[in-house]
Amino acid sequence: MNDRSVAAEEAFTNRQAQWQAVVAALSDHLHRVVDPAFDVEDLAGPRHNVLVGHGVGGIGKSTFSRKIEASLVHQGSRPVQWDAPSWPMERILPLRIDLARSTGIDFERVVLSIRLAIAALGHPMPAFDLALRRHWERNHPGEPLEEYLRRGGLFSRFTNAVNLPQQMQSALGDVAQALAMPGTVGGALGQLTTTLVGALRERRQTVRALAGCARLADILEAEPDLETLSFATHLLAWDLAQLPATQQVIPVILFDTFEDVGDRTNRDLERLLQRIVWLMPQAFFVITGRNRLQWAEDGLHGQLDWTGPAAWPGLADHSPASHSNTSAAQRQILLGDFSPEDCEGHLARRLSRDGQPLIDDNLRHAIAARSHGLPLYLDLAVMRFLEIRRSGRDPQPADFGDFPVLISRTVSDLTTDERHVLRSVSLLDAFSVPLATQVAGLTHDAAALRLSERPFIREDPQGLWPFHLHQVVRSAIRHAEDHTDDRWSPQDWHRAATRALAALGHEWRHGPQRDRTMLIDCLRQGLRLARDHHLEDLGWLTDAAFAYTDDSVWEPITPPADTSPFPGAEPQPGPDTPADALAELLAAIARRQHEHRARTAERLTAILDTGLLSGELADLALYYRAKAHKDLARTDEALTGMRQVAEAGGRLAPRGRRGLAQLARIRGAFPTALAAVPALGWKGRHHRVLGHIWFPHGDIERATAAFEAARAEAEQHDAPGERAIAQTLLALVVAFADPLRADDELALAHQYLAPLDQRATTFYAAVAALVRDAGTEGDVIDRAAALRAESTGAGLPWLTPLISTALAFHHAVRGAHDDLTSTVDRLRQETADGDFAYYVDIATAMGGLPQPASSAVQWLDDAHTVRERWRGLVTARQVHLRGTL
Repeated sequence: MNDRSVAAEEAFTNRQAQWQAVVAALSDHLHRVVDPAFDVEDLAGPRHNVLVGHGVGGIGKSTFSRKIEASLVHQGSRPVQWDAPSWPMERILPLRIDLARSTGIDFERVVLSIRLAIAALGHPMPAFDLALRRHWERNHPGEPLEEYLRRGGLFSRFTNAVNLPQQMQSALGDVAQALAMPGTVGGALGQLTTTLVGALRERRQTVRALAGCARLADILEAEPDLETLSFATHLLAWDLAQLPATQQVIPVILFDTFEDVGDRTNRDLERLLQRIVWLMPQAFFVITGRNRLQWAEDGLHGQLDWTGPAAWPGLADHSPASHSNTSAAQRQILLGDFSPEDCEGHLARRLSRDGQPLIDDNLRHAIAARSHGLPLYLDLAVMRFLEIRRSGRDPQPADFGDFPVLISRTVSDLTTDERHVLRSVSLLDAFSVPLATQVAGLTHDAAALRLSERPFIREDPQGLWPFHLHQVVRSAIRHAEDHTDDRWSPQDWHRAATRALAALGHEWRHGPQRDRTMLIDCLRQGLRLARDHHLEDLGWLTDAAFAYTDDSVWEPITPPADTSPFPGAEPQPGPDTPADALAELLAAIARRQHEHRARTAERLTAILDTGLLSGELADLALYYRAKAHKDLARTDEALTGMRQVAEAGGRLAPRGRRGLAQLARIRGAFPTALAAVPALGWKGRHHRVLGHIWFPHGDIERATAAFEAARAEAEQHDAPGERAIAQTLLALVVAFADPLRADDELALAHQYLAPLDQRATTFYAAVAALVRDAGTEGDVIDRAAALRAESTGAGLPWLTPLISTALAFHHAVRGAHDDLTSTVDRLRQETADGDFAYYVDIATAMGGLPQPASSAVQWLDDAHTVRERWRGLVTARQVHLRGTL
């Protein structure tokens, strides 16, 4: 079977071959346009003025497009390995237009860009300029073209843009003078156009300069919309053809990011752009995008104006151009791999019966997904498909996994060291040359450097590590049966995994980029290596796990065993190695932001029950299980867990002591909580604990100062997660005293929270917004009810007393005594177990209700002072609201 797609992959690695395809196609085009038989007004003949470069995203299409433009502008910008073209450079007028949606491009700007590029010639384009001026005055009434060009940045891009309005004015002046209507210039353009059309149809000698443009009158009479503007580009082609032979140029227009023009069902903009290509036959177009251009397919008739192989002969060959096939007739070249759509199209066309694809839709989709766009994989899949059919069985998706032949073809021309590096880096998601050398256990970089230049190595300069193996090649090396002479034994793979794990640890601790991104990437890969290869010594992974949990950001580390968000789901089989257990532990900690806390507690209990974690890692599981118990209002279980962690004396001891202090505060034992603060330090988040203590006392000033100090300390330690928590709590306490400042503090809190994954903290922010709006005519009550339901569903019942307290503040400010009494009754029910019982005291104080006789709260100040503070906050809010009326 003809395996041309392999050659296409080789073509990508040699950009010189792709440049040769451009040169060959453009040279062919130049010969066509100088042929005496060439007619710019021929709208029926086939078109040979387009070259397409297509490939998957990130393969370098835009870079290739920019390099072509630069090479056509100035010979010195051409890469040294690209051969010099034979044509005179002054004959070429290049223009690159990026059609990416992010550029804000539209069809009108495309046409203006082409005309602005041609303005560099210094000649009016009278036929086109008349149509453009008519279009502009109808669609942009009162807006000078010069101002539009300046505002849209086109003046800055095209140095000759300032000449365009002058050239248009000159063209109009010439026409007005020929029609003996000089007074109409800049005035009654409609009258001038009508008179010109009449003169053209009457073939008057006065307009003989434009009489040769057969379609000018029709275009000037048509409604001046985008459709007409697209057809008007034919006038621009005619104008260019009228230039003296010594001044003739060939526009080379590069349309980049063509995939953003639309999709394969919506082709409105594509239809307009195709008209430019068709109606400007002397211009040459280089189109780059993710997909092969389908203009040569008859099935698009009705969606586009010109379709089929007769119209576009060079686009009809579905096989991509390769290293050995760069002839001018081949006008679709593959830049790297196939896109997913083209993979399926390739499979559909490769095998057919009675004009129908032999491989069905589902199987084509499965093969395409597993190919990752590698043309060789597609050809191997076709051969396997035929082999299975010959055996009498229908091929299934499971039949198309890894192909051993991919290994032999990949390593066939590699040196021994290069093969060793290749197998080593297949263990990694991405790598640098130094990292590859470390993983391979070599003492020199030469082999890794050579390997990085191979076609199956992809490069992403913006990545944490710049190189990665093509996914299909990597999968084959890791999983397919290897029949090469130097294949690795299981022990070889184990040793390589051990080296890879150590190298990742070195990258995290001593590499050039020691930040959280590096931590997360090393941790993900390290956990997978330790798990897949049963590496017993977790080494640096323990330290990395603690670094991951230090700052409450919670990036996903590894998929959890069970994604059910509610308790009671059947758990999946548990881990069986320490690495499994650690991966599951970190997944459970991160997943608690998205699932019911009861499910989190179940996960952590299951991990502890395996006995696979010991020492500090067991303490980590104990600590987060205790936090889950606290969130679930299981205070006794939380106390037991926090006490175990604190008494263990490890690196989590400060967190355990903080947990004990917070639990004492929850029970209303404020002296006990305060006494614990001096021993907490930064690791125990001492300022935040202090803020939590002063807030229930209504001491907003001291609570604010504590949370501000917590935020500042977090910034000093570069801890964005803790900074977001402190800022949100600051917004909450400020909201009771100063709703205007609360707006600013909440805005900053949301800014800090945006890149993080902190569900409970976002609930705090929502409560802060309720408090800020307390007493107003808004929807505070409805929002509180929704927030109560959402937080309860998340397994965070500890939030409900705070929500009720915010609602009590709202009712107290409004003087809604019945609603306040109902809310206090609800609070008594919510705090019946003794947790957060101080909120009942606070709510009654807000409304001036009697102090609960059975209150067991141990305040730091006398109860009367605390009540007066809360009542004072209600009074201050009432005064504030009256002042805003």
